[in-house]
Amino acid sequence: QVQLVESGGGSVQAGGSLRLSCAAFGYTNVYMTWGWFRQAPGKEREGVALVYTGGTMTYYADSVKGRFTISQDNSKNTLYLQMNSLTPEDTAVYYCTASYGLSWNMSPREADFRYWGQWTQVTVSS
Repeated sequence: QVQLVESGGGSVQAGGSLRLSCAAFGYTNVYMTWGWFRQAPGKEREGVALVYTGGTMTYYADSVKGRFTISQDNSKNTLYLQMNSLTPEDTAVYYCTASYGLSWNMSPREADFRYWGQWTQVTVSS
């Protein structure tokens, strides 16, 4: 059973930066998809950034390209999401997620991911 523990959310002014962290426990396969989804009030959960460790493939939502960076520190079993140039539109609850194998095709779907962190709130004020 994979467990994901998130940290790093908070409040920041527009133009600022935050880094989310997700510590992972209990996974047994190196070929996994790790990533971040977010859900803003009244909107569906959307994939933000993903990485597949089997082939170093990455995915970024168009709205975050050039501003967000997903990375991993394998020595710490931790996934990160560096978020720069934040805007109020980035305000959402952010979820860390993981699944075995390559878990997205053209665009990520919530239903294709098996393991989820608790969530962390990101609030960007104008």
